[in-house]
Amino acid sequence: MHLAEAVLSGNRLALARLLTQVENGTPEGVAALDFLFPFTGKAHLIGITGAPGTGKSSLVNQLARAFRHLKNGASERRVAVVAVDPSSPFTGGALLGDRVRMRDLAGDAGVFIRSMASRGALGGLARATASVVQVLDAAGYDVIMVETVGVGQSEVDIARLAYTTLVVEAPGLGDDIQASKAGILEIADILVVNKADQAGADNTERSLRAMLEMAYPSKGYRGHHGVRSGEEAAADMSQMPAWVPPVMRTVALDASGIEELAQAILQHGEYLRATGEWQRREYVRLKNELDDLLRAALMARWQSGVRDDDYRSVLEQLCARQISPYQAVARLLEFGIQAGGANDKL
Repeated sequence: MHLAEAVLSGNRLALARLLTQVENGTPEGVAALDFLFPFTGKAHLIGITGAPGTGKSSLVNQLARAFRHLKNGASERRVAVVAVDPSSPFTGGALLGDRVRMRDLAGDAGVFIRSMASRGALGGLARATASVVQVLDAAGYDVIMVETVGVGQSEVDIARLAYTTLVVEAPGLGDDIQASKAGILEIADILVVNKADQAGADNTERSLRAMLEMAYPSKGYRGHHGVRSGEEAAADMSQMPAWVPPVMRTVALDASGIEELAQAILQHGEYLRATGEWQRREYVRLKNELDDLLRAALMARWQSGVRDDDYRSVLEQLCARQISPYQAVARLLEFGIQAGGANDKL
């Protein structure tokens, strides 16, 4: 447990080494996760997703700087960034180039950046992302931002991991209904129109607001009219049955609108805590993680009990159209059950 204990004491080198163990799924990494779990549950997990080219990495860079300057009481917030890059389906490699856009954070001891390869996982995240976030949470980071791959219409996994999900749009990247095709209204807590200094930003914002008006007709959606103080927000929350995603404009290159966006994220965190939604999302997040781990464990146990010859035989019958896919699954499950029974007798 020396790495895990060193992480709790604030050792950044130990943190980097432990994250590598966790990503690789080593026994040491799993044991460290068990040890660190009681120390988690404090960080505000923020997901940043959107299509490629919307400027997510630059936005995350500016948000990290803003959170560092916004005081958490008398202390500064510690910020961690997990940037997930796509892996090549041919070589298996990944550029891990997001940190290039965040190089001006490198000298800040209160910021920790970790790049991850998706390793073929769909949904915008790597399989080990939840575990990496858990380690960073235990290490004492107040804000953990997770930037997804940016695959467009399929990265909804971030909404199952984060407490606050930002969906980033930019002008000129598609037709006006692209956002609704991606299902962003279902996963977005805050909508961000980045690169708002470019032509077409007004149309993008107008389209998003029109979709919100259709999605929240009973809420009297009027858009985001500025960030309120903590007392004003708390007073409003007691009257507000549901959070309506605000639409915010930013220009990451010159930090325009970044502080207002950071304030809106913190305000959403206050809303979640005041309404009990924080606890509900934590329950759902842990349930999803448990289900994923259970599926992986059951799959590994099944694979260990089925011979390669049996699998190939069933696959050949399937390819010859002698059995259907459902029948093939039933036969393979029978092989696994039989193998499990034999192991129990042993």
